[in-house]
Amino acid sequence: MKAWKSELWLLIITFIWGGTFIFTKIGLDYCPPALYLFIRIFIAFTISVLLFGKHLLKLNSITLKQGLILGFFFGGGFLLQTYGLKFTTVSKSAFITGMAVVFTPFVFKFLIKKRIDKWHKIAVIITFIGLYIFTNPSISNINLGDFLTLLSTIFWAFYITHMDIFTKDKATFGETIQLVILQLFTCGIMSLGAFLSLDSVDFYFELSNDLILSLTYNSIIASFLLTLIHTSVQKYTTPVKAALIFSLEPVIASFIALLAINEVLVFREYLGAAIMLAGVLSSEMGDFIFKINK
Repeated sequence: MKAWKSELWLLIITFIWGGTFIFTKIGLDYCPPALYLFIRIFIAFTISVLLFGKHLLKLNSITLKQGLILGFFFGGGFLLQTYGLKFTTVSKSAFITGMAVVFTPFVFKFLIKKRIDKWHKIAVIITFIGLYIFTNPSISNINLGDFLTLLSTIFWAFYITHMDIFTKDKATFGETIQLVILQLFTCGIMSLGAFLSLDSVDFYFELSNDLILSLTYNSIIASFLLTLIHTSVQKYTTPVKAALIFSLEPVIASFIALLAINEVLVFREYLGAAIMLAGVLSSEMGDFIFKINK
């Protein structure tokens, strides 16, 4: 697969991820965060096993280890981000989560020992500036939620980088689906443990139509389908480019909110979104434009 096709798929993934915010917000009105995540992942895991479970019969120890590691960062990122949102604002959460675009190059260089392209560095700086303008977070009064969200961002940076490392040699669909199932399994176990230890005291649950709709979108589309696509295509680009594309998620989420619930965007948000888009495009076209001008 060509790199640009991989990056187009990652952009599509980011658009669909952008919609999860509204559906998750709806779902959390009917059950606690860890239980919601457990049900979401359990549904995705069950679908994966029913459709492709036969591939687990050929599972080897290397892929098992890789899948569990990916699942650890996958689940840790989700849980820390969800609990962090309980104690901080949406704008601060979006800004801190988007900082994965800053951490990923350092994790990439630390783990893979490769030089980062100068245009990628420039793109990261531009995107970070745009993200700050777009989210306009209040950096005063740092709280527990901010700290948990920051930890989740580091988990996402390691997840994106390990996805690159572990999928480079996965040439068959069977190997890819093994990683998907193991990720979902590990995330499910972690969320169940978090629910039993943290949320079981304040338990609440209502099986409403809104909860079913929320879980349908987030489980089948955002968790099962997108994890499969992400695991299949990211290896054709770099972790830094993937992080740059994923950084657009809060922008996309805001535009989806604009369309779905008429949440009005101000000029600052449009400006920040434009700068972030310019940052992502600079990573793709910087060398090309520089050569033409030269």
